[in-house]
Amino acid sequence: MKAKKRSMSEHDTKHVTPAGRSALLDLAADDEDAVELQMRSTLLRGLERWLASSDLTQIEAAKVLGITQARVSDLKRGKISQFSLDMLIRLATRAGLHPVLKLAA
Repeated sequence: MKAKKRSMSEHDTKHVTPAGRSALLDLAADDEDAVELQMRSTLLRGLERWLASSDLTQIEAAKVLGITQARVSDLKRGKISQFSLDMLIRLATRAGLHPVLKLAA
């Protein structure tokens, strides 16, 4: 019996990010967008960890962060497109995470 030839579907891998390179760089339109996306990702991950370790309910976390419970849910689900860089910096500061910017040449 002959094996069926498999065609590529939309879910098959078409691109592989090289080792040591952030996949976020491949998602962004240009280097500037990539840098901002990386910063937003770092802040979002920090806020997700804070939420997980805080033992606060989403309503309690919303009060601490000064946002709605629905927005806390967006944070927990990692919905990065829902948050601007400046909003993530404000939320991280309100959570006591003390975000710091480091420039590299």
